[in-house]
Amino acid sequence: MRVNFTVNGRQQEADDVWEGESLLYVLRERLGLPGSKNACEQGECGSCTVRLDGVPVCSCLVAAGQVEGRDVVTVEGLADFAKQREEHGHGGACGSGGSGGGCGAKGGVTLDAAKRWQARPGDSQTGEGVELSAIQQAFIDAGAVQCGFCTPGLLVQADALLEENSSPSDQDIREALSGNLCRCTGYEKILDAVRLAAARQSEAV
Repeated sequence: MRVNFTVNGRQQEADDVWEGESLLYVLRERLGLPGSKNACEQGECGSCTVRLDGVPVCSCLVAAGQVEGRDVVTVEGLADFAKQREEHGHGGACGSGGSGGGCGAKGGVTLDAAKRWQARPGDSQTGEGVELSAIQQAFIDAGAVQCGFCTPGLLVQADALLEENSSPSDQDIREALSGNLCRCTGYEKILDAVRLAAARQSEAV
């Protein structure tokens, strides 16, 4: 079958997709977007997390046919997604001082807002040539990246958390990232990175 959907603001078409093929496989093998990692293939580790119509999902559990006509954001498009959100208020941040159309919505962004979002076409393939999002820069600054295998999923999930809650407690962070496993860091640096991004986000408001 043929699947047409939007990835990081760019219309994409995948041909000869078989019924059991996952969104993760299509992203990595058919569209050349290797950021989402193939680890457990059971939805247990979070390494393949992407946003589907604004909601974080494990792309290994989503059948490719389910994304027909829908919007996907991968880690490659995360910086542009965050920039557009900042400029146009799509999703927005709740919590302390934040405002936006996504407050109270599942995943922190409404379906209509997710469908209206568009990235610059030149940036959707690799994520290069764009300024990093706040959470991406915080992961670097806090030393939250080691082997990097889990990092894309953590970034996507943490970005969704900060969109919904601009001032999360440690418990909020731990709960939001509970589906993302890391074998290297011991998690403390990851928590530091989310705290740092939240603090910078609050200062910018």
